[in-house]
Amino acid sequence: MSDTTTVPAPLTAKDFSSDQEVRWCPGCGDYSILAQVQKVMPTLGIPKENFVIISGIGCSSRFPYYMNTYGMHSIHGRATAIASGLKAARPELSVWIVTGDGDSLSIGGNHTIHLLRRNFDVNILLFNNQIYGLTKGQYSPTSEEHKVTKSSPMGSLDHPFNPAALALGADGSFVARTMDRDPKHLQAMLLRASQHKGASFLEIYQNCNIFNDGAFEIFTEKGSKPQETVFLEQGQPLLFGANKEKGIKLDGLKPVVVDLNNGHSADDCWIHDERDIYKAQILTRIFDNPTSENHLPRPFGVFYETDRMCYDDAMTMQIEEAKAKKPADLDKLLRGNETWTIN
Repeated sequence: MSDTTTVPAPLTAKDFSSDQEVRWCPGCGDYSILAQVQKVMPTLGIPKENFVIISGIGCSSRFPYYMNTYGMHSIHGRATAIASGLKAARPELSVWIVTGDGDSLSIGGNHTIHLLRRNFDVNILLFNNQIYGLTKGQYSPTSEEHKVTKSSPMGSLDHPFNPAALALGADGSFVARTMDRDPKHLQAMLLRASQHKGASFLEIYQNCNIFNDGAFEIFTEKGSKPQETVFLEQGQPLLFGANKEKGIKLDGLKPVVVDLNNGHSADDCWIHDERDIYKAQILTRIFDNPTSENHLPRPFGVFYETDRMCYDDAMTMQIEEAKAKKPADLDKLLRGNETWTIN
């Protein structure tokens, strides 16, 4: 009698879809992000029971309800702190943080930058719609200057955060940008983020069609997208346009647009290198002053990736080193170095 082994069926997107009714506004960009995450996770080779999704507060933070994985809808701005604790206690888990621009860059801004500098091996998906959606349309830390909203009827006076530049400034070891309306690119960036050993920071432009509809339309619409976006590929020149007829080159440290049909070639253009921290900082700054004379397309893709020790690995190593030097004595630890007898 021969032994037979039952091979489990491959996981599919359906395996990651919960039985909960998805309750975002019709047309919300969150639907696309949810669908792409559900498509990518079965391909990662990770047991489904090892996935955990932690969220804070906001429209995006309903994500754990709709994923058939372990997860937690936590408190405002603290998803990063909770996820850090989970990863420290259970380093074998694949931990994903789903957050919004208000949740992670306002009340949770401090937690976000410290997670990035510590470099826990987790994945941060920051849904950026440049508005507070759940609380009905107030301006957020990424809203543009002079934004008229319910909380800024005469226009916001705040200078907005640039999330990718902020992540680099906090020594993030993986920083990338994508958008909800480019499913293939979104899937590719989710895959890259999951493959990175360390804290991956993926900013996702997400359309809030109720309170900030069309905020990123220039980057997503067929008529304007080729001229207004440049997609970063490792080792490739920065080319854009309907027929890749334009490129970006560096004039000293200043990026400028060149016409490949008018005296320039791809060889003249900036070759992207994900390991170059200095050029990555320039790329993230192709964001400010969009109406300047030297108008540049918005970059999408991986700005920067580097190898750096993860906090959770370093902590495990330190604990093992301490155990090897001196066996743990819990009673002695609790008693401390000085004791008193009270009659």
